[in-house]
Amino acid sequence: MSPGDIQLLVIAFGSVLGLVALIVTKPRLHPLVALLLVSMAVGLCTGMPLNKLVSAISGGAGKTLGAVGLVVALGAMLGKLLADSGITTSVADAIVSRSSYRALPWAMAAVAFVVGIPMFFEVGLVVLLPLIFGVARKLESDQQGKGSAYVYVSVPVIAALAAMHGMVPPHPGPLTAIATLKTSVGPTMIYGFIAAIPAIILGGPVYAAFIAPRMRARPDEAMIHQYVAEGRGAEHGQEAAASAPARPHVPGVGIGVLCALLPAVLMLSHAVAEIVLDKASPVLHIAAFVGNPIISMLLGLIFAMVMLRSGDPEAVRQSLSQSVKPISNVLLIIAGGGAFQQVLTDAGVGNAIVHMSHLWAVSPLLLGWLISMLLSVSTGSATVGIVGAAGLLAPLSASDAAINQPLLALSIGCGSLFFNYANHAGFWLVKESFGMTMGEATRTISVVQSIVAVVGLLMVLVMNLLPPLG
Repeated sequence: MSPGDIQLLVIAFGSVLGLVALIVTKPRLHPLVALLLVSMAVGLCTGMPLNKLVSAISGGAGKTLGAVGLVVALGAMLGKLLADSGITTSVADAIVSRSSYRALPWAMAAVAFVVGIPMFFEVGLVVLLPLIFGVARKLESDQQGKGSAYVYVSVPVIAALAAMHGMVPPHPGPLTAIATLKTSVGPTMIYGFIAAIPAIILGGPVYAAFIAPRMRARPDEAMIHQYVAEGRGAEHGQEAAASAPARPHVPGVGIGVLCALLPAVLMLSHAVAEIVLDKASPVLHIAAFVGNPIISMLLGLIFAMVMLRSGDPEAVRQSLSQSVKPISNVLLIIAGGGAFQQVLTDAGVGNAIVHMSHLWAVSPLLLGWLISMLLSVSTGSATVGIVGAAGLLAPLSASDAAINQPLLALSIGCGSLFFNYANHAGFWLVKESFGMTMGEATRTISVVQSIVAVVGLLMVLVMNLLPPLG
């Protein structure tokens, strides 16, 4: 390493510390503002020409949004359509109504697994709150189990939604890592599903059976009555249906599952085609087109609009417009993170990291997990953690053909999930929804996501020992 490399690494490290300070201490800036300020500071400290610095900021933001923004917006629309149509409740009722007390956490994890494919963590949890409250109230009325019924039912949901959010496209974190590392969606999705299953099992049903008898958390009555209609607590899942607006037509469970999974199926079809077909095959070109995340999400949305008989076109348009409002903050952070990453790259920080990595014996997969984890824990944003780690490791990934890039993207996504705490929005959503103390919320969402993150990393390291996909 040259003195110039050391200087660049010091600037990069200082920029990360400065980013954290601007977000978590006074003046507690919005992550977008903090990312842009830090990007400017890095450019000035490394001596970048001013016109090149402006181009890096605007170009990095636009490039990242172009790769991720449309998919995220279409995913939010699909999630909203599924919720409004009653599909979420239909799928949940079909699974939960046939479950025993011991099997209930597994059923709830299965519901959240399906719902979590097109929905963000916070959105998926809000959509499933009526079901969680209704089932927990049913357990209370029947006096089944010990401890908190709400923890017993919600922990598997938290684990499944978190795992899907951090590990599996089309969620923004994995997509951002994929775009930054210039790797493929298909293999990353396959690896993500494989890693998510044991992570969900250990962080969900297994941990729920352990922690629920030791907790007494319970929402206040006003919150319970918001989701559970009086006099209907004796029926599994009926409360969730009661809280939803009446619809003239509720699609079947099979159609609902197909609508939720179609984008993932199209993306996976491309991955399978890459493995089994010749590169000159016209079928492969078609599979590559429909398996593109933007195209697959668009086709999935159109399919859902047709099959779910969404009703009045104007009402559907307004509902879809409302669906993208909650994700505007995520998109802005993604744009700012893209600008930060581009400035670091243009300044030569990535090359300095490549040189430094030659002196270390740390696996790039572990390094990506650690960087993403530290950024996410300190800034309160999994997106910042993913964008920052992917941007820092992109040059190393491109320079070393031995690195399994889809697994690196997955490792970064797993690291971003670790120890969701008080500076994360999801922490407060769980705490306030279930009437928990800070300690109770820490023992649920913080520990659950840490289990998911660590199990995900272990699965990444194990899969790295196997021949790569493709």
